[in-house]
Amino acid sequence: MLVRPLRAEDAGEVAAVGELTVRAYAPFLLGREDPYADRLRDVATRAREAEVWVAELDGVAVGSVTWCPDGSPWREVGRDDEGEFRMLAVDPAHQGRGVARALVAQCLDLARAEGRGGVALCSLPEQTGAHALYAGVGFERDPERDWSPVPGVALRAFALRF
Repeated sequence: MLVRPLRAEDAGEVAAVGELTVRAYAPFLLGREDPYADRLRDVATRAREAEVWVAELDGVAVGSVTWCPDGSPWREVGRDDEGEFRMLAVDPAHQGRGVARALVAQCLDLARAEGRGGVALCSLPEQTGAHALYAGVGFERDPERDWSPVPGVALRAFALRF
């Protein structure tokens, strides 16, 4: 498996990563009309305003994550000394193969390379598979940073300190 930056100039890859992200989040969306699906699909904007990393198997993008550098509008809960990532997604056809773990490892490597003291993220309460992954690499719940971006959506915060 190769983890690399998104090829933002490749419209086909950008579209494919958007669609795989929507497929990965489908169980947590409020149906096809959920406005968050459009936000998940909009990889081009994330690539301009943050960093999108891709996990590739056999030349095909099968997962992605958005790394949110300082000043990025995609940051939600990261403190000044922390890195933050969002929208960790693995195509359902490739789940269970270590793709998400490799993408999280990339984010931890980015944070260490930047001299960060840790990494933070948010997740829906229903995303228990992701919570298990996060716990397995050292993240802990950080309830004081839990928040709600819109009515009816509660996000749980997690943090890992180096």
